[in-house]
Amino acid sequence: MTLIRGTSLQGFIELVRELGTDPLPLLAAAHLSPDAIGDHDTFIGYRNVVVVLETAASVTRVGDLGRRLADRQGLEILGPVGVAARTAATVGDALQAVEQFMAVYSPAIAVSVRVPERERLASFSWRLVVDRPPPHRQAAELALGVALRVFRLLAGDDFRPTTLQLQHQPLTDAASYRRWAGCRVDFGVDDYGFRFRPSVLARRLDADSAVHAVVRDYLDTIATGTGSGSGTTDDVVRLVRRMLPTGGLSLELVAEQLAQHPRTLQRHLAAQGITFAELVDGVRRDEAERCLRDTDLPLGQLSGMLGFSEQSVLSRACRRWFGAAPREVRRSSRSTG
Repeated sequence: MTLIRGTSLQGFIELVRELGTDPLPLLAAAHLSPDAIGDHDTFIGYRNVVVVLETAASVTRVGDLGRRLADRQGLEILGPVGVAARTAATVGDALQAVEQFMAVYSPAIAVSVRVPERERLASFSWRLVVDRPPPHRQAAELALGVALRVFRLLAGDDFRPTTLQLQHQPLTDAASYRRWAGCRVDFGVDDYGFRFRPSVLARRLDADSAVHAVVRDYLDTIATGTGSGSGTTDDVVRLVRRMLPTGGLSLELVAEQLAQHPRTLQRHLAAQGITFAELVDGVRRDEAERCLRDTDLPLGQLSGMLGFSEQSVLSRACRRWFGAAPREVRRSSRSTG
């Protein structure tokens, strides 16, 4: 299970409703919480995203659902990665920042921009870096649609690729793809991406070097998947906190996000005098205490946010942590506050 930010489905609920279908059962079937949709601070399973997009396209009988959803998204879904791009000096620098820090948005995705020697065209490519990915045609078209919008935002509305490549065969008539991309579209090829004139990369942006430097420094501190194996306990805590709502939290999954072997992560935590289970339990306790004290979040939603399968599990955990039921903890914290 590999993760992606909740903004990857920004606009999904509204689009599906406009198409005459209730999105909530589709999200539930894909084990996705509606509260996570559009939320950059929440991680969701990438395979779940792929499933809900394919299911929605089938149920609504809209073959271009991924392309339509792309019209509702842009650079903002990348959060601070998008800020780093917007404040770069040139289009090339902006795209380099996106490529370098894409794992902050999702370790499941890799993008690259290349200008091969002795070739007159540059290329943008998008690919999944997960084992045995499920069919993901809608997700691929969504990603390329967003990429085209990002290029037009950075390089200008006049940006047009020269050709666009899709690994799959057309999901709607071929002419609709040409209108969408503004260029020739090649189907059934080896990669997902598009080609464009390299002069685009030299176009200047309204750079803010100070903001750009600060954002890059921040991204350096939270970027995972570097392969260095140097993630601190604080890194693990941050990941656990973000990943709790997925309900699929495990040592193996966290180690994957940190590009570590699970045994390496286990040894690192043991050196700090804590086990992975104890760390997760502590994060859950802290989050539960904060939400019960500071928010009116319904207990059912709080259970899901903490990654519990049922509200009864939250009740048992609260009795173990605080010696009282969740409502009593909330009532007591308000009366003593």
